[in-house]
Amino acid sequence: MPQHTANAANTANTANTESTESTGTAVTGLAVRLLDAWSARPRESPAGAEHPSDPGIPVLASLLHACGGPEGERSAARAVAVWARTAGQGPGHCGLYDGGLAGTLAGLRLGAMVHPDLHRAADRLRDHLVRTAPALDWRCEQVAFPDYDLIVGPSGTLLALTTGTRPTPAQLGPYADHLARLCDTDELSRLRTGQYAGHPHLGWLDGRINTGTGHGAAGVVAALTAAVRHLGPHPGLTPALRRATGWLMRQSFDDARSIRTWDGAGLDGPPPAGARARQAWCYGTPGVSWALWDAADATGDRETAAWAAAAFGTLAERYDERFHLFGDRASDLLALCHGASGVLAVADAFAHHAGLPAAAALRARLLAHLRARLPEVEALGAEGMGLLGGAAGPLCALLTAGHDASRAWLPCLGLR
Repeated sequence: MPQHTANAANTANTANTESTESTGTAVTGLAVRLLDAWSARPRESPAGAEHPSDPGIPVLASLLHACGGPEGERSAARAVAVWARTAGQGPGHCGLYDGGLAGTLAGLRLGAMVHPDLHRAADRLRDHLVRTAPALDWRCEQVAFPDYDLIVGPSGTLLALTTGTRPTPAQLGPYADHLARLCDTDELSRLRTGQYAGHPHLGWLDGRINTGTGHGAAGVVAALTAAVRHLGPHPGLTPALRRATGWLMRQSFDDARSIRTWDGAGLDGPPPAGARARQAWCYGTPGVSWALWDAADATGDRETAAWAAAAFGTLAERYDERFHLFGDRASDLLALCHGASGVLAVADAFAHHAGLPAAAALRARLLAHLRARLPEVEALGAEGMGLLGGAAGPLCALLTAGHDASRAWLPCLGLR
């Protein structure tokens, strides 16, 4: 290489390194400020009144403790200590989000990376969730979200049981067996909802099967995949997983932007014309295609894995921040559930595990997009520090995808 070319390349590499270090400092600095502000809030204040069991604080603290230097360690230790004082309070259902005990479990496991004594509390809560599972009396027909989903149902609880630890077959069994039973037919008829007739927000779903990651079949697939990875080939789980992935594939279509995608519920006929703006972790191509790819990878189904990677590639190559990110609130634009950070987390998972070049390119774009909006993330932190809808999510995604922080928290999203 000519000397002037080599010098130019070295200068560019040095600039890129300095830029990465600078943005890394900005992200960790913001994480410190937001954790410190959260720790200092009166617990009765509106901003401090989000569900105490939400795992966002300990997840972010566990990442910051490992990569934030001495200041990050101090901030993380203080935040986890404050969080642990009220963890487990709230609605007390068994789900992963919305104040559920599974969220407390995930938070305790990840908080134990900062305060190891929390493992003892996590073990007690894990045993409670396993022991009481048979009494939960989940429906197997005419279901509602608590009967199956990732947010408040057994899919999320199973994923929480795998977060930061290696569960035993006996611990996963009650949850995995129930989810497998729900997928005992090719048409997934047991996942057809029956509790939302006349509901002001969910009436559209009554009598239909949700496709999404948060509330639908993709979340069930993610949980069954985690079970198969931990338990190995299983005569009950693997066929159920293949039936669920087959059903999801049959619900896909190409929208007006040539993106292979999914509507919020399974198809009742030809898909309506037009482009689908909702492309997020919770609904659409990112979350569903990842669930399909990971299931196929776990079961050695190369054909389905290639199909799912190609589906995500159609989004990665055509993703448009001006169209696919929308809403009136910062959480809609930035957060893990609906916003850019959720798509970033999925793109990072595809790039990391599938080696998909289009995913790596989208990851780079979304890293730049979120880094340019750190002031907006900070403003979101004043509203809430939840994992799915608050500022913890974007910061965790930035630290993991952009600065190679721990991936131990990703089961909370059905990722790895």
